[in-house]
Amino acid sequence: MVVVHGSWVKLEQRGTGQGARSSHAIAIVGQKVYAFGGEFEPRVPVDNNLHVFDLEALTWSVADASGDIPPPRVGVTMASVGETIYVFGGRDGEHKELNEFYSFDTRTNKWALISTEDIGPPHRSYHSTTADDRHVYVFGGCGVAGRLNDLWAFDVVDNKWAELPSPGEACKGRGGPGLAVAQGKIWVVYGFAGEEMDDVHCFDLAHKTWAQVETSGQKPTARSVFCTLGNGKNIVVYGGEIDPSDQGHLGAGQFSGEVYVLDTETLAWKRLEDKVESGGHPGPRGWCAFAGARRDGHQGLLVYGGNSPSNDRLDDIYFLALS
Repeated sequence: MVVVHGSWVKLEQRGTGQGARSSHAIAIVGQKVYAFGGEFEPRVPVDNNLHVFDLEALTWSVADASGDIPPPRVGVTMASVGETIYVFGGRDGEHKELNEFYSFDTRTNKWALISTEDIGPPHRSYHSTTADDRHVYVFGGCGVAGRLNDLWAFDVVDNKWAELPSPGEACKGRGGPGLAVAQGKIWVVYGFAGEEMDDVHCFDLAHKTWAQVETSGQKPTARSVFCTLGNGKNIVVYGGEIDPSDQGHLGAGQFSGEVYVLDTETLAWKRLEDKVESGGHPGPRGWCAFAGARRDGHQGLLVYGGNSPSNDRLDDIYFLALS
């Protein structure tokens, strides 16, 4: 299917929400959005509650969680496989990069610490995570010393990490890249490597080989910390930072509010015609929490919060239905 249109809907939030934040993450199981981590003030983690938003009732609650509850963090990532959510890395309140890998069982509301220290990917924040039916993939991010370009896979059946081959110097270490699975490949899209990047790389899971691909069409400008969705053969990107702040993470750079779609077969980009169905357009932003969701029979992208061009943290929720 060729995605050419998208419709934005702003979702109502009933009751007390978890509040504005950026550098947080969400994962979706069924009709429940699980949100974790983030900051209201730059580099200061807000809390370590697991906040739950019901996509049908449009209400927030806090999970009554037990087990190995992760400490607060920013620059964290989440992904879901089946009814289990996986959380990796981030940065704590002392600005220390983390590498603990947790699971959260949504049936029992129990956290478990799966790996830490010498097992699994090294410490990092502002990396990217995606998943397929059996694996959670982690790529890049800000490491203890410099930006990373390594790719790791966690097998949720065998409960084991594997480091996959390196892309080498062609794919610079970067923070805030897009990461998606499509057509049996893992795609690394753009990111920040000391400057905003506009390159695309893919890792063939069957042949265990990397390739840099040349894209064409209505190509987005270089950017990082945007929302990414793998949707069949397409990769959808929304927003992101297109010009970094001279204050680094303390400031707000220049953000995009556009939606682009990359067809991984033709390698052609197309700017999505995104119309507003209800309540407005999310506008320019970056450092959002995002995940693929299904609502009213449509697959699409759920976007929650983030940082605005005025350096204000946001607390709104939007759904982009794709057609």
